[in-house]
Amino acid sequence: MLDALTLATGVAALLLAAWCGWAAYRDQPTKDWHFIGMAVVTLLTLVQLVVGIVQLARGEEPEQGTVIFVAYLLGSFACVPAAGFMSLAERTRWGSITVAASGVVLAVLEVRLHDIWKG
Repeated sequence: MLDALTLATGVAALLLAAWCGWAAYRDQPTKDWHFIGMAVVTLLTLVQLVVGIVQLARGEEPEQGTVIFVAYLLGSFACVPAAGFMSLAERTRWGSITVAASGVVLAVLEVRLHDIWKG
């Protein structure tokens, strides 16, 4: 895995969490700007997914197993979009809280991905 990409994705996820957490604190739902932020974070996770699959295809193997690595890659890719769709259904501050929580979860998944790859 690329350490810089993992770090960038984790930081972007935490920034998204803080931004949506601030919106929730102000009693606001997710807005269009938040969805742009979610798209940026999702794009980073898509790049990470592709890089991970390419590295596996080249014969590199994670220290803690390929199956768990791929599962974490897919989970990290689906985390923020799933919360984004949930926030569309809940157009209150709880939608913003859902996206903020997904940002924190994604940051934790990034740390775990790094651990799985490096051992």
